[in-house]
Amino acid sequence: MNVPPRRLLVRGVNWLGDAVMTTPALRRLRERFPEADITLLTHEKLADLWRRHPSLNGILTFGRDDGAWSVARRLREKAFDLALVLPNSPRSALEVWLARIPQRVGYARPWRNWLLSRPVSPRPGYVKMDKLSSREVRRLIHLPPGHESRFTNHVSRLTPAAHQTYEYLHLAAALGASSDPLPPELSVVAEESDAAALKFGLAGESSRISPASAAQVSSSGGALSALGKRGTKGEVPILGLNPGAEYGPAKRWPPERFIAVAREIQQRTGCVWLIFGGKGDAPLAGNIHAALAGPGSAALNLAGKTSLRELMALLKVCRVLLTNDTGPMHIAAALGTPVVAPFGSTSLQLTGPGLPGDARHHLLNAGAPCSPCFRRTCPIDFRCMTGITVEAAVAAIQEALKEENRP
Repeated sequence: MNVPPRRLLVRGVNWLGDAVMTTPALRRLRERFPEADITLLTHEKLADLWRRHPSLNGILTFGRDDGAWSVARRLREKAFDLALVLPNSPRSALEVWLARIPQRVGYARPWRNWLLSRPVSPRPGYVKMDKLSSREVRRLIHLPPGHESRFTNHVSRLTPAAHQTYEYLHLAAALGASSDPLPPELSVVAEESDAAALKFGLAGESSRISPASAAQVSSSGGALSALGKRGTKGEVPILGLNPGAEYGPAKRWPPERFIAVAREIQQRTGCVWLIFGGKGDAPLAGNIHAALAGPGSAALNLAGKTSLRELMALLKVCRVLLTNDTGPMHIAAALGTPVVAPFGSTSLQLTGPGLPGDARHHLLNAGAPCSPCFRRTCPIDFRCMTGITVEAAVAAIQEALKEENRP
């Protein structure tokens, strides 16, 4: 690129976990264009994710009822000279075309190439997430070992090089930025941690509380207080539990296993569990919270009660997060919190937390022959998730806690 852009628009993705995985590309863009005014266009539900992000100068939002024409009119007023389109949808390319942005860069895809001034070819290592049919799932579980099929050939290409983070870095590289890997990163300032702690009865900003404070958490969700400094003897670790998943039940480890793990870890460490989730997860989180109630138990149900920034602040407080493959998993990893996550219908090589190979995170997989199928619901017996044991998750959490305490 001969002339660096003066005003650069990045059309962001619409899903929370995917948005976190775009942060390395944004950092590389800022390195490449340190003087440019970089604005992110994002759905309003994700706006708070980007607050105070060092790679951005501004944020523009759109809502569910905003059409491509209305978004384009607002973009036209900003006089952007270059747009980097991260999603693969026709609509995202149409928005920047209607806005008359001269340079429009994004991946080449059917129905939208003519809307882009520079369609970018797929990168080497790209693997499409092909959803299996019910018939293919049933066929795979009966194949003899070593037998090849269309999907087993596809799965053999699911290496760490296929990770979604590299897709966005490749697009940034089309503008001259470095494609060298960087881990996804988000930031939460101490004031936000303090505010979230005070709102939900937590005082302080560390990942441990005193035993006396832990005792204040009742089965009805009583307050925690007096968070202590990290490293003080006798303190109780705060751990996170995120049992929901937006995409569908095939991504969700059974609730009874979350409960069993939470009880076992609580017995071994005396920890406090913070239960996370969206409004749709409130019934599930409520059932788990009720199951954890009792003498010696301490859990706080936060499902549906936090804003996105409050969720980020409290995930940062946790020493470990036990979670399904979902948006909060990616947020926690990007904030430096170790993650323990069961993977079944989805691929840890494609959408695992952080960068592939990050030893802080423990990703569990049963090795089912039909996994990953990328389906919302399981057409057979859910073996990819039921094959992941409570004992495996307990051991992974304990290992993550040990690793955090190592110098």
